[in-house]
Amino acid sequence: MPTYDYQCEKCGHRFEVFQSMNDAKLTDCPEEACDGAVKRLLGTGAGLIFKGAGFYQTDYRSESYQAGAKTETSSGGGESKQGDSKKGESKGGEKPAAGKTKKESKPAA
Repeated sequence: MPTYDYQCEKCGHRFEVFQSMNDAKLTDCPEEACDGAVKRLLGTGAGLIFKGAGFYQTDYRSESYQAGAKTETSSGGGESKQGDSKKGESKGGEKPAAGKTKKESKPAA
C-alpha cells in the first residue's frame, strides 16, 4: 500500500497518509481548527526493496523447464554447446596426445 502526501488548501498543513490504492481520496484537513479542503500531491513513490539472496531470471522458470533441467543434470548432461568443451579437449571430443600440441599433430604436407 502506498503513502500519499496531502496539503490543505486553506492552512497549508502537509501530511502523509498510508492508504490503499482503492481507498477514496481524503477531502478534509485533519487539523482541529481548520475545516479546509485537502489536495493530494504528486509524489515520487516508494523505492523497491529486494530482500534475500538475489533475484534472477531463472528463479521463475516453469515447472516443465525445471523438471527437464533436473533430469539433464542427473543423466550427465546433454550435448554440450560449441565453446563449452572441457579444457584440453578438441572439438571432436578427443584429448590430444600427451606432450603434443595441435600444430604437431597435423601431418606435414
